[in-house]
Amino acid sequence: MQKPLSIAVDTNFLLDLERRRDIVLDCLDTVKKRLPNCSIIVLPTVIIELREICQFGEEDEKHSAQNALQNILAPWGFHPVNCVPVGHGIVEQIGNKLRGKGLIPEEEKHDSFIIAEAALYPATILISSDTHIRDIDQHMLKIELDSSDVGCPIIASPWQIVNEFYG
Repeated sequence: MQKPLSIAVDTNFLLDLERRRDIVLDCLDTVKKRLPNCSIIVLPTVIIELREICQFGEEDEKHSAQNALQNILAPWGFHPVNCVPVGHGIVEQIGNKLRGKGLIPEEEKHDSFIIAEAALYPATILISSDTHIRDIDQHMLKIELDSSDVGCPIIASPWQIVNEFYG
């Protein structure tokens, strides 16, 4: 039996969803209408980032992050996943490789881990509004991820999802 299509979302997506940003609401609506059997997954590094914001963020950020964490399962119906079966060391290796090749800036460690986790899961699509992730050279990313024997998610912004399906 084939796994359902998996769509990973990044931290910014969840924060924007909690803040009810129109483009993210439209994106989620588009995904649910066009891909009704897909599974929307929340990666381990996304959970870590939300927890860090809860702990160290400014008050309005803390509130948004807390609400996002509480809403992942219900009412949003997303699926938190863990990459433990393949090991977090592999996530770090792939993330280091992506940063080492200049695909992600060195200081954006979590962004490289999010991409690595999406590739390992494997997610078909990674939705992100983060410019470090969204603007990555998809061709070079595929070459690097192929060399690590993992999948390569299509990276798209919420705007791209809405406009690709309806544009």
